[in-house]
Amino acid sequence: MTEEKGGFRFYKQVGIGALSGLLVLALIILGMSFTAASSPKASQTPAPSSSATPTPTPTSTIARTCKVGDAATDPLLASLQAVVVNPATDEVLFDRGSTTPAATASTMKLLTAGAALMALGPNYRVSTKVYADPANPGTIILVGSGDPTLSRTKAGQQSVYKDAPKLSDLAVQVNAWATANNVTTITNIVLDSSLFVGPSWEPSWERSEQTKGYMSEVTALEIDGDRSNPQAKDSPRSTTPVMNAGKAFKSALGAIARSATLAEGTLPVNSPTTIATVQSQPISTWIKHMLQTSDNTEAEYLARLVAIKEGLSPAFGSIDLAIKKALLSTGLDTTGVVIKDGSGLSDNNRVAPIVLAKFLKLVLNSYADFDVIKQGLPVANESGSLAARFTGKNVDASGHILAKTGWIKHGYTLAGIINSKDGTPLLFVIYALGTVTADTNTAIDTLATAFYRCGNKLSNQ
Repeated sequence: MTEEKGGFRFYKQVGIGALSGLLVLALIILGMSFTAASSPKASQTPAPSSSATPTPTPTSTIARTCKVGDAATDPLLASLQAVVVNPATDEVLFDRGSTTPAATASTMKLLTAGAALMALGPNYRVSTKVYADPANPGTIILVGSGDPTLSRTKAGQQSVYKDAPKLSDLAVQVNAWATANNVTTITNIVLDSSLFVGPSWEPSWERSEQTKGYMSEVTALEIDGDRSNPQAKDSPRSTTPVMNAGKAFKSALGAIARSATLAEGTLPVNSPTTIATVQSQPISTWIKHMLQTSDNTEAEYLARLVAIKEGLSPAFGSIDLAIKKALLSTGLDTTGVVIKDGSGLSDNNRVAPIVLAKFLKLVLNSYADFDVIKQGLPVANESGSLAARFTGKNVDASGHILAKTGWIKHGYTLAGIINSKDGTPLLFVIYALGTVTADTNTAIDTLATAFYRCGNKLSNQ
């Protein structure tokens, strides 16, 4: 549904004297509960981080007297799972079922974004091309390469995907080619969406996600995320995205293709000629937009592009392994994680809150290119899917919480970074799963605000 330098090593030089040695040993033991790799370089056999302790690990030097029990026991939170971690010390300050894998809703997009940055890099772009068939004069082939942002909007207009590539630019290039090669009529337009394989709709998704405009079919050739209104974030989608793209392309070509037939097919193997090309915005732009608006379509396409890069089939069945392989070099322990899709729409996704908390430390510490994720996180009462949240009694947390929202039929989630009132950065994940209502979001915000107010004095009570 829609929403409104890595490193956990705390090795210190052992000082002279038995007492210093004992203190250092104690610090090392505490630090082992929340570890990850310290380098963005890939490793063939990275050592996975150990699971976090299921209970808080306070130190003797901090008085953890700030309780959030009232907020944490709000019935609106249904079955609560949550964790708060101080990333400077790796202490788990608050824990409610943090090691139990559960449905993530759209907080899954955090892992998808991380995988895309690791596998593809922030500057990766998708190219959509048109070919001419030398064996069949008058036949051209529009080949989709997995760019749902390709737009039918006219020159000078914007879709929901700012500065997206346009069919009209492809049409201009095709017409120029036709003029240069004395081609007066295009008789056939072949639409090739064969890059992606398997079902275009995940079986656990509800079809209402499509009709309400939250999710499109996942096909390699698509325009505007198959929205009926390319300028509306939530706009009904169809069951014929490939043919919709073809019709819009034929219209953009104008008179030369007025009588052309449209048919789905594949690129011929007999040395077709490239006659037009457009490129998407860089993947970093997709990621920021995906996180800000919780765009499910962008998430699913990113997941498939990751699968291709990892040498796997671009299908739903490959997403779990693809994302895990892409994240392998981060040292993130994905034991027990089940990934059914890239968007988090499936009720069958399973990620423990502590896993997301560990991932968020990589984001906080700008691991590899993960600054892109931090820049894309919605900000409480300011931007993206949090623009209208953290108001009223929670308004003091405005601007201090950066987090990804999540919503599925049976739960709401929130995961991100708190710049707490006492200046302590905290990592937090909240799952409210079960029988929930729209008011559950406010209860989540209230709990997150309580974390913000407590800061490093947060108690587990």
